Amino acid sequence: MGTDIPVHVGIIMDGNGRWAQARGFTRSQGHLEGLKAAKRIVKAASEMGIRYLTLYAFSTENWKRTADEVGFIMSLVKQYLRGELDFYRENRIRIRHAGNAAGLPSDIQAELASAAADTGDFEGMQVILAINYGGRDEIVRALRRLAASGKMAGADLQALTEGDITASLDNPDVPDPDLIIRSAGEYRTSNFLLWEGAYAELCVSPKFWPDWTGEDLAAAIADFRGRDRRFGGALAAGN
Repeated sequence: MGTDIPVHVGIIMDGNGRWAQARGFTRSQGHLEGLKAAKRIVKAASEMGIRYLTLYAFSTENWKRTADEVGFIMSLVKQYLRGELDFYRENRIRIRHAGNAAGLPSDIQAELASAAADTGDFEGMQVILAINYGGRDEIVRALRRLAASGKMAGADLQALTEGDITASLDNPDVPDPDLIIRSAGEYRTSNFLLWEGAYAELCVSPKFWPDWTGEDLAAAIADFRGRDRRFGGALAAGN
């Protein structure tokens, strides 16, 4: 039966550290190569006509890593946001953020806000950078927003709907992901888009993230297009 090209793709970019270790490099070198891979995939996704691309760059759990590694990753985020601005402009790509911005260093907050403002009117693909992001944390923050609005008080709580929660998420206008890809062969979601990804198709690649190219993305899309998405329904008669 097959399906169309995904509108929204989420990617868990995993394997930078293991890629580096296998080559006798430092973890920082792995993250640097991972950044290069992210650039390749953003370009490829834009050329394929994908409308939304969410990249899981730094989770709420990643703060447990060493201060040096966290600091290096944050410097790469800043480098990416600044270094790719001309590419965003040329391709009319809009940059957005998902995650708890208030928990990020002030300079990273400023860079994210600046990139979002500079590209906010662009009509091309939207790249959502999930930084200091966790699916559970996003749901908790959504419920806090609802509580502040008064929708979780008294009788209103009984009328609470899934739509109310969706509308209180970080980017409520972004459609749910059709496809979530994970590199490096791990079969878990790692707290990524827990609410939004309820019916996302999953694709796991054995390749470490720094080795990813546009061909790998194209292969994942081709696999996705060969699937029959039923969203809890049954196969049609004769299928």
